[in-house]
Amino acid sequence: MIKVLMNGCNGKMGQVITRLAGESDELKIVAGCDINDDIKNDYPVFKNIMDCNVDVDVIIDFSNPAAFDKLIDFATSRKIPLVMATTGLSQDNIQRLKDASKVIPIFFSANMSLGINLVVSLVKKAAKVLEGNFDIEIIEKHHNQKLDAPSGTALLLADAINSVLQNKKEYTYDRHSQRKKRNANEIGIHSVRGGTIVGEHSVIFAGTDEIIEINHSALSKDIFGTGALKAAKFIYNKAPGLYTMDHLIQAE
Repeated sequence: MIKVLMNGCNGKMGQVITRLAGESDELKIVAGCDINDDIKNDYPVFKNIMDCNVDVDVIIDFSNPAAFDKLIDFATSRKIPLVMATTGLSQDNIQRLKDASKVIPIFFSANMSLGINLVVSLVKKAAKVLEGNFDIEIIEKHHNQKLDAPSGTALLLADAINSVLQNKKEYTYDRHSQRKKRNANEIGIHSVRGGTIVGEHSVIFAGTDEIIEINHSALSKDIFGTGALKAAKFIYNKAPGLYTMDHLIQAE
């Protein structure tokens, strides 16, 4: 049985993963960490992760970038594998994540859905074939409680597209402040926030007289929780290094 520390256990995703892990024969959440300790769980919850004295095998993090430094300090000092699913990380955070992966195994993905990672593969293929003839726009929609915009997944898609292009494109966020024609050397990224939208992402390739659109809709948060638990099982006992959803998919 893999013993899991759930960082951000009382957030929406933390509670989803707590429920899903309770149905698993392979993993068990034995401790949690959250600044909100009002929710009662079947495991001890610590406000400060450094106070956690429970023996754990893997950490799953669905928290907030503000908790990043303490999390990395805790994981590296105790040599505990980490599944990093928090979005909105800065470039400094990501660099520190890469540095920490030399000490511990870290699974890092801006989106834990297997489906969205298939979409990443599809948009890379499309971008490579259509380069030079199609404008690219990304639209992401999320619930009205989401803090970061654009979403980590929108940036994941944009970065994936750019990685295969010979001529790298710049990212343009909204256009209300500029009154000019669209630049051909850009990827437009747009955010919608409202209601209880779990997550929708559309990549639009707009050419002359034809449009290609690749979409993904998340109908519940369970798909992200299932992916995070798969990642925890995958990274358990792995050697230090930075692992992604590509590694998991190839191992399936």
